[in-house]
Amino acid sequence: MSEQAVLEDIAPILVEFRDGRRVSIRAIRPDDREEFRETFTHLSFETRYNRFMSAIKELPRDVLERAVNPVAGRELALVAIVGEGADGEIAGGARYFVEPGATTCEFGITLADDWHRVGLASRLMKELIESARAHGLKRMEGLVLTTNSPMLNLARRLGFEVTLSTEGPTVKLVWLDLDSD
Repeated sequence: MSEQAVLEDIAPILVEFRDGRRVSIRAIRPDDREEFRETFTHLSFETRYNRFMSAIKELPRDVLERAVNPVAGRELALVAIVGEGADGEIAGGARYFVEPGATTCEFGITLADDWHRVGLASRLMKELIESARAHGLKRMEGLVLTTNSPMLNLARRLGFEVTLSTEGPTVKLVWLDLDSD
C-alpha cells in the first residue's frame, strides 16, 4: 500500500434504510469531537463492552482524540450522521487501520443502540471493504467477542471467515481476503 492518505476527502453518501431512517456517511472530522463523545455516553454497557472488550465507562481523552484525528496514510474513519449541520447526531462509526508497510488492516465498528439491526453496520462495513480494496490492501480482520452474535453473523454474511484468535476462547478472529469478491 502506498503512503497516500487513506483518509479520503469523500463526498457524503446518503443512505435510506427500510424503516425510512436516513444517514449521511462521511469521513470523520476533528469538529465531530463533542458529538462523538456525546454519542459514546449514550451507548449501553453491552455496546461499549462489545466494542472495547472491557467495561469502559468513559472514553479516555487520548482515544477520543485519535478517533476524530485518523492517522493520515494509514486509517479510514467514517461516521454516519443523522440530521444536518449543528443538529446532526452520530448514529455510528467504522474505521480501519493499517500498520506501516502492511497489507492487512484491522477494523472496528460501533453503532448507537437504536441503530442496531437496521442495516447501518452492513453499509459501513461495505464502505470500509471497498476502500481497503481500492487502496490495495489484501486482508481485513477484526477481533470479536464470542458473545457478540450480531457482529459474528454480520461478518459471515459479508464473507468473513470466523476462526479462533490468539486472544483466548472468548474472542474470535474474523477476516476477509480482499482479493476475492
